[in-house]
Amino acid sequence: MSRRRAHRPKVSSIRVSRLYASFGLRGMLDGIWTQKGETMKVLVSAGSKHGATLEIAQAIGDEIARSGHEVTVASAEVVEGLSGFEAAVIGSGVYAGRWLPTARELVEKAASELAAIPVWLFSSGPVGDPPKPEEDAIDVAGLMTTAGAVDHRVFSGHIDPDKLGFAERAIVKALRVPVGDYRDWETITAWAGEIALSLASFSETVNQSMVDSPSD
Repeated sequence: MSRRRAHRPKVSSIRVSRLYASFGLRGMLDGIWTQKGETMKVLVSAGSKHGATLEIAQAIGDEIARSGHEVTVASAEVVEGLSGFEAAVIGSGVYAGRWLPTARELVEKAASELAAIPVWLFSSGPVGDPPKPEEDAIDVAGLMTTAGAVDHRVFSGHIDPDKLGFAERAIVKALRVPVGDYRDWETITAWAGEIALSLASFSETVNQSMVDSPSD
């Protein structure tokens, strides 16, 4: 399988401005944004049926942690709430065109908490070269709205026949679904690097705005 070398694109001032418009006012009022140079508490969670998507979440968490943030990586079914977290990255494996129930329920139940912090979503599922299917999961648009997400990315997945149940193996065989590991770790870590850079850039923007704004 051919791989394109991934790189970390710079976060433009326009993108930072959009982040500020989406979260800046609420962030300053609620006090959820840390001061420049301080550690942010970030949740990275995923709904994962056989573990492959959770491994993607771990890779994302590891990359964000390299920027100095305090990262918690957890399966969606064990996350009871987002209290104390200042940013979140939530993902899911895609089955039959939809997110797994555990990941959907996390977004829906924590909607009010997610509305107060920056959120990124990701999906894992397409396989083959080129990866198929190309379409987003059916429920992603609604979940983006519910979470107020900054961005959503789709990553190729991993189908390990040894981890599939009898019915799953039958479906894979009947539909001639390619098996194997198609996850592109360079692309995954590059996106995580974008997130870390966005958090840092946004934090700087908020802090500068607070300095420039006259106090009452």
